[in-house]
Amino acid sequence: MSLKHFHIVFIIFAILCDVGFWYWTHVMQDQAQEMGVAHLGIFAGWLALGLVAYGGWYVFKKSKTIFVDT
Repeated sequence: MSLKHFHIVFIIFAILCDVGFWYWTHVMQDQAQEMGVAHLGIFAGWLALGLVAYGGWYVFKKSKTIFVDT
């Protein structure tokens, strides 16, 4: 696996983690409030959107070299 492919896998994993945390803070609001992390859920949601945009930009930018059969 090349560094470019690892980068894409890492971005996808980061997006899944951020979306999972955002979802948890919205589903279990009382528990998140008790732990003092409810405000971080909003940040995680925006960060996930930013990572989706960055991932799309990265794949578009590197598409000529990522999907080349070697």
